Amino acid sequence: MKLHIIAVGHKMPDWISDGYNEFAKRMPRDFALTLTELKPDKRISARTPQQVMAEEAERILAAIPTDARVLAMDERGANWTTMKLAENMKQWQIDGRETVFIIGGTDGLDPKIKQRADQLLQLSAMTLPHGMVRVMLAEQLYRAVSILNNHPYHRE
Repeated sequence: MKLHIIAVGHKMPDWISDGYNEFAKRMPRDFALTLTELKPDKRISARTPQQVMAEEAERILAAIPTDARVLAMDERGANWTTMKLAENMKQWQIDGRETVFIIGGTDGLDPKIKQRADQLLQLSAMTLPHGMVRVMLAEQLYRAVSILNNHPYHRE
């Protein structure tokens, strides 16, 4: 099963890249994790946030593998526990579809992305820096896989 993170944003600080890379390399082969960074659109006064989100949405949609399950990260999304994530990942592994997590840009996600998503999911009800979301998401995916594999990383 392949896991993908599609994130609007590039040229992250080293600590973001290092954090993400640490958890991505820990993922076992049967849960391979990849990151696709999309360059954000320029924010200029002549363009509204809706226009920026719409243009970013086109690039996000183009990056989603065919027939993939899509989870869009949104502070108003479902609030899963790590155990719930692990349970879902176990089911996803059985059905074998690729799974994509989408992290929007500065202005958020265009409604087209939210409509395409199979699930809206939050890491926190608080707004988080988008670079930090990719690190936290990668850690939670690793933690969920650790639970599935009875690895001692996760403790209850």
